Amino acid sequence: MKLAKSFKDLLVWQKAHTLVLGVYKYTGSFPESEKFVLVNQMRRSAISIPANIAEGFKKRTKRDKLNFFNIAQGSLEELKYFILLAHDLGYMGKDELNHLAEEVSRLLEAYSKAILNSNS
Repeated sequence: MKLAKSFKDLLVWQKAHTLVLGVYKYTGSFPESEKFVLVNQMRRSAISIPANIAEGFKKRTKRDKLNFFNIAQGSLEELKYFILLAHDLGYMGKDELNHLAEEVSRLLEAYSKAILNSNS
């Protein structure tokens, strides 16, 4: 396995970035009345995920790294709720982004466990 030199090398970051792009795509068709409410909240929580992964990547201690990945996981859970809400309001299908969100969650959990169990 190749050692990551940049946060962009991390599969978890790549998938989280793809999730952000998907959120932008789907929220672009939401009603105008949601522009400053649900659209804004969904985009902010989505952006927070890869941003915290990127910031955590450069932290030196396990504790610091894990803190940022934990924040990313919290933002991801928030986004999952917003996806459910958007579905229940009839703005989008629940599965359209949910599958990718679950994949990011699994990768983030695995990456965090690997850091926790590492020797450095």
